[in-house]
Amino acid sequence: MNIKIKEMPINERPRERLINKGVRSLSDEELLAIVLKTGTKDMSAKALASQILKKIGPLRNLNTLSYHELVNIKGIGVAKACLILAIQELNKRINTRQETILNVRFQTADMIYEYYKNIVSDYQETFYCLFLDSNKRVIKEKLLFIGTVDYSMVHPRDIFKEAYAANATAFICVHNHPMGDALPSEEDIGVTNRLSQIGVLMGIKLVDHVIIGHNKYYSFLENGKI
Repeated sequence: MNIKIKEMPINERPRERLINKGVRSLSDEELLAIVLKTGTKDMSAKALASQILKKIGPLRNLNTLSYHELVNIKGIGVAKACLILAIQELNKRINTRQETILNVRFQTADMIYEYYKNIVSDYQETFYCLFLDSNKRVIKEKLLFIGTVDYSMVHPRDIFKEAYAANATAFICVHNHPMGDALPSEEDIGVTNRLSQIGVLMGIKLVDHVIIGHNKYYSFLENGKI
């Protein structure tokens, strides 16, 4: 029997338990029920939360779902999907380790990954460039492309235009694979080689190209491809 939250004893309702017992005392199901606020015609918010968690597996998977994946879950409409996506983004911004990468000296690809892993999108491709001075300090950060899971690369002229404007001597490319695999595609390899060759001609060196997947990254520099 599906019992609505308002029909539950007051001391068993998620919101009241949070107030009286503290947020840490709540289960994943209860926390998600509070976020959802309401259920459906056939089930309470708590029952809906339970159904969603059973469908997606570990709770951390909720942070990787796209808008289209969310609205395809029975019981989640546009409003609930938007709320969950907003919480996803807030979580990423809260957990970003540093506010800016400007003036930071590039040392390893790992530092690039740590900075961008909570910035890049889980459902669409983004392409950033970091422009460096002669000491490999970041003097400019530029988001050059926002796309979809269908790959489309920014044009090299846009990169070198920004590099000249910043008086940069080198640059690093950073982009993500929303599907999770960090290994470079043939197009990634082709674009990286082309940018490296143009950089030699222009006197603005491509230092690295870092691809970010789910909990992993690929560095062309570390793999000896640059």
